[in-house]
Amino acid sequence: MAIRSYKGIQPKIGINTYVDESAVVVGELYLGKDSSIWPCVAARGDVNYIQIGERTNIQDGSVLHVTRKSESAPEGYPLIIGNDVTIGHKAMLHGCTLGNRILVGMGAIIMDNTIVEDDVIIGGGALVPPNKKLESGYLYVGSPVKQARALTEQEHAFLKISADNYVHLKDEYLEDL
Repeated sequence: MAIRSYKGIQPKIGINTYVDESAVVVGELYLGKDSSIWPCVAARGDVNYIQIGERTNIQDGSVLHVTRKSESAPEGYPLIIGNDVTIGHKAMLHGCTLGNRILVGMGAIIMDNTIVEDDVIIGGGALVPPNKKLESGYLYVGSPVKQARALTEQEHAFLKISADNYVHLKDEYLEDL
């Protein structure tokens, strides 16, 4: 697996985590307990940091990056992902903040300085432009993204189930190592 330091800063990988050998994880990145990074993920904590919570999964081909400090953004924009989050295949997350129990659909793009509150589903292929705030408890779809409707009870429950499914899958992969 390609876990690399950047300017002397090494990623910090939590206990009981899985990072696929084809993933590239660089620099200031914190991966929480029981989380997983799947094949062909690129996660670059070089010009700012990436923080990934517990029981969170980053699926195949996703790109995680950050925004450097600048005059217009003195702290830049790190990438912060909460607990029990599912990031679908080929999603792109750039300098945004995601709360807990979120599902980001396949191919979705979430851009700088966006805040996604807890308990949100973002549909596959959605584009979340910079500086948006997605409120808790809703499904968001489209390009650009729009609030579609409130989540159902089943969808709320599925957010945790999805994260739990990837914790179990990660454990199966770890058994083979």
